[in-house]
Amino acid sequence: MCLALPYKVLSQDESGIRVDFLGKQHTIKNSLIKIKPGDFVLVQNGVIIKKVPKKEAKEILRLISKEWKKEVRK
Repeated sequence: MCLALPYKVLSQDESGIRVDFLGKQHTIKNSLIKIKPGDFVLVQNGVIIKKVPKKEAKEILRLISKEWKKEVRK
């Protein structure tokens, strides 16, 4: 099973697209989807698959963060 996670687009240049997921930054090589800094995108296996509304991305991130905190406490 593959999981697509929401990332925030930070910047885009010839070296790739800089994105952030819960404070950790990554570079994605390219995207077929038109994006700009500030957009939220779903990323699966290092590929941007879809732009998502900010509200939806924030809710997913909130739920993921909440679950990870539970796991860390175990």
